[in-house]
Amino acid sequence: MLRIGLFLATNIAIMVVISLVFSLLGFEGILAENGVDINLQALLVMSVIIGFSGSFISLFISKWMAKRSMGVRIIEQPSNSTESFLIDTVRTQAERAGIGMPEVGIFDSPEPNAFATGASRNNALIAVSTGLLQRMKQAEIKAVLGHEVSHVANGDMITMALIQGVVNTFVVFLARLVGFFVDRVILKNKRGLGIGYFVTSIIAQIFLSVLASIIVMWFSRRREFHADAGGASLAGRQNMINALTALGGPAQAAAAELPDQMAGFGISGKFGSLFASHPPLEVRIAALKAQQ
Repeated sequence: MLRIGLFLATNIAIMVVISLVFSLLGFEGILAENGVDINLQALLVMSVIIGFSGSFISLFISKWMAKRSMGVRIIEQPSNSTESFLIDTVRTQAERAGIGMPEVGIFDSPEPNAFATGASRNNALIAVSTGLLQRMKQAEIKAVLGHEVSHVANGDMITMALIQGVVNTFVVFLARLVGFFVDRVILKNKRGLGIGYFVTSIIAQIFLSVLASIIVMWFSRRREFHADAGGASLAGRQNMINALTALGGPAQAAAAELPDQMAGFGISGKFGSLFASHPPLEVRIAALKAQQ
């Protein structure tokens, strides 16, 4: 309920703030003087619908996309000791975290990685790579699973969908305003929407989407620290540190990337830039060591 309230409050706040800002700056007046007939409130509502629709559609199909794109094999009935270990560990951790039992799967990759995705705390998927199972000790695997269970328990998937929806709204809204301004004010087009509007809107949307991704990735990096802390709580702090240390081994340099829609919820990801979905491993390890 709190998350739904935040969702509604965020949308209302966006509409109010942007309307006030453009009124105070006199932007509507500038457009009117140049013959631009644009309803900012209607444009904003459209932007909210487009922005959040894309974000939530991605969220609702995330499990299906993960299974298809990563070739995840769901463990329906454990066929060996490793699969039994995964199921038993996730079940125990999910109960401790107060969430429904996620689906558990394995995907083929020689590099150690894992991710969590799904539309809600009680409708999630946790998958680990074959490389992770081969290279890590059981205690370290438990820590990785705890990290992913914590992502689910913390509601990170919905939180990121909300954040993505907000930035999507700004991207759509501002890109179209730029298109209107260039088409009508600079190019002086007076007959409907000209080619200047469409070309400029597309270019502006691409540019703004790049900038928006920096904001989304910043939030993703913040959530990783919370998931690490959760993994430490569920499987032991030293085990979580050991797991992160193992990820930083020589094999990490060649690690395969997860698809963008899962990158923010993986145990390992891109490092060293504004577009990184995860903080550097050494920073995460230091944060765990600093915990009392």
